[in-house]
Amino acid sequence: MAARNVLCLIFAFTANAVLGHIPYNEYNLAEPDAAQYYVSSSYPRNTNDNSLERLTAVRSVLQENGVDAYIVPTADAHNSAYIAPSDARREWLSGLRGSSGTVLVTNSLALVWTDSRYFTQFENEVNLEHFTLMRQGIDESIQTWLVQNMGPYSVVGVDPTTYTRTAWNTLESALTAVNVTLQATPENLIDIARERIDDPAPARPNDPLMPLEISFTGRQSSEKLAELREQLSSREVSALVLTALDDVAYTLNLRGSDIPYNPVFFSYLILRSDLTAPNNTILFWGNGDLSSDIIEHLASEGTQLEVLPYEDIFSYLGDMSNELPIGSTVWLSQDGSHAVYSAVETSGTVNILATLNSPVVMMKCIKNEVELRGFRSAHIKDGIAAVRGFRWLEEQVAAGVEVTEMDLSDKLAELRSNETDNYGPSFSTIAGAGENGAMIHYSPSREGPQRVITKDDMVLVDSGGQYKDGTTDLTRTRHMSASPTPEQRRAFTLVMKGQIQLATTVFPRGTVGHTLESFARKYLWDVGLTYGHGTGHGLGHFLNVHEGPSWILSGPIATDPGISAAMIFSNEPGYYEVGQYGIRHEDVVEVIVVDRNADHPMAEGMVGDFGGLGALGFYTISLVPHQTACLDVNLLTDFEIKYLDDYHARVLATLGPILQDRDLLEDYAWLEKECAPIRSAAVRTTMPVLLVAFVSLWSYVN
Repeated sequence: MAARNVLCLIFAFTANAVLGHIPYNEYNLAEPDAAQYYVSSSYPRNTNDNSLERLTAVRSVLQENGVDAYIVPTADAHNSAYIAPSDARREWLSGLRGSSGTVLVTNSLALVWTDSRYFTQFENEVNLEHFTLMRQGIDESIQTWLVQNMGPYSVVGVDPTTYTRTAWNTLESALTAVNVTLQATPENLIDIARERIDDPAPARPNDPLMPLEISFTGRQSSEKLAELREQLSSREVSALVLTALDDVAYTLNLRGSDIPYNPVFFSYLILRSDLTAPNNTILFWGNGDLSSDIIEHLASEGTQLEVLPYEDIFSYLGDMSNELPIGSTVWLSQDGSHAVYSAVETSGTVNILATLNSPVVMMKCIKNEVELRGFRSAHIKDGIAAVRGFRWLEEQVAAGVEVTEMDLSDKLAELRSNETDNYGPSFSTIAGAGENGAMIHYSPSREGPQRVITKDDMVLVDSGGQYKDGTTDLTRTRHMSASPTPEQRRAFTLVMKGQIQLATTVFPRGTVGHTLESFARKYLWDVGLTYGHGTGHGLGHFLNVHEGPSWILSGPIATDPGISAAMIFSNEPGYYEVGQYGIRHEDVVEVIVVDRNADHPMAEGMVGDFGGLGALGFYTISLVPHQTACLDVNLLTDFEIKYLDDYHARVLATLGPILQDRDLLEDYAWLEKECAPIRSAAVRTTMPVLLVAFVSLWSYVN
């Protein structure tokens, strides 16, 4: 009888723990081995047999041009976050495929600066015999290295179209102080070297333009141009030069496909107040000819343009500089290239108004109601595709079918393409199984061995779609057998707690992003853990998936104007155990006003609005379930459990009827299971095991 009583007590205690009523923590919360953070010997190194040939060709061109060191940034002439293959010079030279990095080539050294997202990837992709990793934020900066290592009267070269005026001035001042010259090379020396070894850069894309109707944009291009002209008038500016590709696309309600995943086109746009229409709005694009459908679209929106060839921009700016009256002002943003600034300065008699952000940046980061409705619609479509993709993946892996990371990436693209107004992925899908998930911006490649996803893998999937009504970006981390290790379960839960903390925070209007960032890190910090990337970025409306000027990063950003209602952000904390696994939870959120009537977890308790400044919060518009089976429920508060349960109820209520209407009943059944309330799901999955154990023990003691 005593044994039976003890057994009953054990069973009752265990059941209560499953239901979350008895808190306990069985995990060792020690910090991971720091030595593993940067290097993992489990990754094969890329020998990159062409490295020496390419470096030799570049060094030969440097010598011919009297350049002692050459800077090769990851950049194009428009300071784009993503670049076309024609501008991927740093990747061609070093082999590093990441989105960030700068190469410095001298006669004897080749150094690559990149941030912590790519430290591990560098070891895997770059020939370490010829290139040295310089860790941004840890090793000396490229400017410091040049100041300390370049001899007096040496020359540092750079293509002036690939360096902003701000970056140029900063570096030039530092080098001048040690008698080193910063020289603008008329041609890009990497392009010359590529020609020398019969490996020329791809031609610059010039794909057809696409009109974006007012049903998607909410404002005609003529309205946007009129607003810009009002700003020119108020500032007494003679001309505004727009250099960012998404600024041009947004202003004209046009889209393109010149840069992979980004619906933009190579162009410049100038607005002049000293000329009359149509010559006061000049688009530099292609060969200067627009197709009939684009002409009709612009005309329907009341917009008149003069169109000139893309390559004419610098000669036009020089001529304009000479034509404008002495003392005239030209407006540029500080992310304009040194080449553009230099062209405007041709006459020496024109003033430049250099602002942190272009006026278009401030227009496009605050979405209008049509754009906001579009974002919500796009995330419903994206949620359908993602749910179908994750269901497919788990069933295939469970059935023993070989599914590679590339297969998963292709499947998600295929499912998104089935949704209306989809124009492909919004970036290269990050599908990292096991150890590959620890490389923060890893993307599978079709070249070389393919990583097969197994039942034991934690899989990190970061993907998104471009839709005419909005741009999406989503990350879900799922364990293929829903049985992570205790360490993985702990990390999965701590990252989730951080995401919920940021998602439910209320803050004053105008708060800058870095003020909020620590909310997402708190629970990792509590146990000595962190992650090496920012927590949030803005998203464009059928534009770039990363859109400034507002960011949620660990440090201040000079261009951040503060958060306002109707902005769109990502919320994406993570944790990465190098060589083992990666975890990231990412949703897209809309900034909303928070009062007692708001759809926000803190609405009911609101008693003020920060003295009239205005209270803001986030509303999650991504609609894909989290894998609650990977959570340690005992680390969650009741508030966090309710937040997840409410979110999953909304996901099911929104996506479920669509799946049923399409007769996608297997997908619906999977979604229903994944959206079950957390505690009832825990009972469903755990109680059968406990009952079997209880019956066995009961039989034994009897």
